[in-house]
Amino acid sequence: MQEIRENAGSRNSEPITVVIDGQPVAKRRPRMTRRGFVYTPAATRKFEAHGRLSAQLAMDARPPIEGPVRLEVLAVLPVPVSWSQKKRARAITSDVLPRSRPDLDNFVKSAQDAINEIVIRDDSQIVEVGARKRYGVAPKLVVCLRPLAHRASI
Repeated sequence: MQEIRENAGSRNSEPITVVIDGQPVAKRRPRMTRRGFVYTPAATRKFEAHGRLSAQLAMDARPPIEGPVRLEVLAVLPVPVSWSQKKRARAITSDVLPRSRPDLDNFVKSAQDAINEIVIRDDSQIVEVGARKRYGVAPKLVVCLRPLAHRASI
């Protein structure tokens, strides 16, 4: 019981923030060839690989979080270049929100795949989720994991 209390105050109880720079890519459905071979689209694979690298850098050689966590995702999307300067300014200040595709839950799925087995042992540890889509100057996907206090059952 003493070990559990000591580990609760370790670096594993601090929030972890992973920033994946560049245009966020939402998780796409697996595709299938005519011969029945199932594959993940290339854009999704590349973004998840970039996300795993960002997660490894954020972890700084720490072990993955073991207990329950809260996942917070912020998808910062680029402002469409066709918009007027006035509308672009309103979008950056969050007066205009992105209502177009891709869906927010697909960004959450991409975030989960990027952090799985690096920041957390398994995505089944995620017990709470918060997510937002916004416009911004620098597109990125920001993933924050907050360990939740839990009781050990010993």
